[in-house]
Parts: sequence; C-alpha cells; structure tokens
Amino acid sequence: MRRTLLIGLFASVLVSPVLALELKSPATPMLVVELYTSEGCSSCPPADAWLASFKQDPRLFESLLPLAFHVDYWDMLGWSDPFAKPAYSKRQRDWVSERRVSQPYTPGFVVNSQEWRGWFGQQLGLPATEGSPGILHVSWPDKTQPLALRFDTEKAAYERLAVNVAVLGMGLETEVQAGENRGRTLRHDFVVLSHQRHVISRKGNGYAAQIAAPDIPAVGQRRSVLAVWLSPLTSQRIIQAAAGYMAP
Repeated sequence: MRRTLLIGLFASVLVSPVLALELKSPATPMLVVELYTSEGCSSCPPADAWLASFKQDPRLFESLLPLAFHVDYWDMLGWSDPFAKPAYSKRQRDWVSERRVSQPYTPGFVVNSQEWRGWFGQQLGLPATEGSPGILHVSWPDKTQPLALRFDTEKAAYERLAVNVAVLGMGLETEVQAGENRGRTLRHDFVVLSHQRHVISRKGNGYAAQIAAPDIPAVGQRRSVLAVWLSPLTSQRIIQAAAGYMAP
C-alpha cells in the first residue's frame, strides 16, 4: 500500500504542469536585438553564431533580449527553413513600412526598433537604451493558466497597447539537405517558435491584464524561453520587454 502511494505521488509530480515563472523588466528599456535570418542564406550562419554568443552575456534577460526571426523568402532556393514563417517575413517588411529598416535582407538586424549595421563592420558595441518607460511584470503560475501581466508606468500615454508573447527555442540543430547551406549542420538559439499578439487597455496610471497562455512548440529545442514585449497599436516599436527561461 505504501509503495503504491509513493508511485502515485511520483507519477503526479511527473505530469504536474508546474512552471511558476516570474519575469520582470529593467527600469530602463530592455535592449532588444532582432536578427532576421534563414537557413537558406549562406551569409546567415555567422550572424546566427554571433546572436548565440549572448547566451554567455551577463546582461541576458536582465537588460538584453535577443530574438531570431527566420524568414521564408529564401525557401525558393530549394531548402524550406523549418523555423521560418510568413509572419516573420512580414514583420521585417513592416519595419520597412515604418521607415525603420531600409529593405528586407538577411542577415538583418534591428536593435532598439531601428536598423543596425554594426555587425557588418565588426562594430559590435550595441547602442544604449535611454529613458524610463516603466517596469513590466509577467507571472505564469503553470502551463494551464493564463499569464498575469502588469506594466507599472508614469507615462501611460496610450489608451491601449499591443502585448507580444513569444516562445524562443534554444540549442536547435538542422542538417541542411539543399540550398546554399547544403551539407552543413546549422545551430540556432533564441529562435522565435511561436508569437501571439494581444491588446490590453490602460487601467489608471498603468496596465494590467490576463493573457492567454502561449503555444510551446516542441521542435527539439534544449530549452525554451518566454519573451513578452509591449508596443503601440500603430507601430512595432518596442516600449518594454521581459524574458526568462522556462522550467525544463
């Protein structure tokens, strides 16, 4: 009887959806580095490797958030990037429409919501963020419950804000069978695997809302990251962000 009880308790631990994730942004704007990349682009692996180096950066998720958006417009060369989505190509085109990026290309970087070409000239010092937009808090008790979001700010300039919720994959590998990278094993980190957008309204001098739990794709990543960022409804400009590793 005692053995049966212990087995039952052990099994309940195995299937428990415990997550207990608490995220908090810095008081200054999070430094967000977006990379637009593709497994079909022979120039992209060095940029992917550079982004992956941020795993060792002490600022990671404290004041720095790397994001790798895989675009699909290189799939025509014979290799369909398994992480590419039309929505990520559209995000890059929308940066162009906002006149924050000159044109869609890979590898392409957007830092602090603005095109950044420092990587190409080996000028790798990232621009500093400025201002005090407020502090973003995100709580996720477990995977069966919604995210609780609170944005404490003295600058509640917008009646409504867009909340972007993304799951990032770490430690991904692909053996490319065709295209410009044929025969290569490519390794990726900070890959945006899913992305949902929600709208929240101002409440007093801040914002608070319950947000639907995100999808967590299982595509062979070694770890997953939850990333949340805020933007105006009329722009992709990132106001504030918070991120952190999920429980294994």
